[in-house]
Amino acid sequence: MELKITKKDAVHQLKNMFLVIFGTAVLAFGTAVFIEPYNLVTGGVSGLAIVLADFVPLELDFNFYYTVLTWVLFFLGLMLLGKDFAIKTLLSTVFCPVFVSLFSHLVEQQTLNGMFVMQNSQYQDIAVLLAAVCGGACVGAGCAITFIAGGSTGGVDVLAFLLIKVFKRTKSSHLIFAIDAAIVVMGFFVNDIVISLLGIISAFICAAVIDRVFLGNEQAYVAQIVSEKSAEISRGVIERLDRTATIVDVVGAYSGEDKKMMIVSFSMREYSDLMAIINKEDPQAFMTISRAHENHGEGWTRAKK
Repeated sequence: MELKITKKDAVHQLKNMFLVIFGTAVLAFGTAVFIEPYNLVTGGVSGLAIVLADFVPLELDFNFYYTVLTWVLFFLGLMLLGKDFAIKTLLSTVFCPVFVSLFSHLVEQQTLNGMFVMQNSQYQDIAVLLAAVCGGACVGAGCAITFIAGGSTGGVDVLAFLLIKVFKRTKSSHLIFAIDAAIVVMGFFVNDIVISLLGIISAFICAAVIDRVFLGNEQAYVAQIVSEKSAEISRGVIERLDRTATIVDVVGAYSGEDKKMMIVSFSMREYSDLMAIINKEDPQAFMTISRAHENHGEGWTRAKK
């Protein structure tokens, strides 16, 4: 059976490829202009490259270590995690070292009259703090843009996915955090306490920006409401919140009674209105609220009718 690719699909794929490359460029800019010049160890490949450049007694620069580590981790992922993982990280693997090498010339005095050479600024006392903030923001934004486009920056995540084969009961997110934390701790043996702590601040800023850009400004939540007055509550949700709900049949484990459970997606600013509806219609309702990673559909990724 011949697989046909429509024009719409082709445009969508090209758009995603562009976003992955653009996100990689933003990440590389933050790494080359803000992170590396001050040896800020924020975890990830850049942090590991800074640590290795200090520990390994070779006359090689940061770009060499960064490129070698990026490709080594890529081939590890290809061999042990499969081609699907490799395909997602291929664009970033190809372009990130190139962009880092190109952007590293921006911090040379002869480039653009030294516009990006923060070490020579008359505001040197706060330059390193600004570098930590801007570096974390750029790296976080670059990663988030790449994720949105369906790509991946790979990096030390590969090590986490390999370790999860050994520590099968451990969440991959916990292992990724542990690896990044270990790299940051190694940074204390490379830098003084001030630069090391600024590296940690930069890492937190990076994580916060990823969360904000990837999830968007409209943070979504899901409420599961078990109530005998589901009809009244759903009517209030429709009329007051201009949203809808899903009602499913459930059975109480203790009582064995048939009940109704509502599932409502809502934004942070709609929380107080939802609580007012529930408290008015059924103050005894049982409710669980959790954060939604993504919401797609009318009222979220599409305009309401």
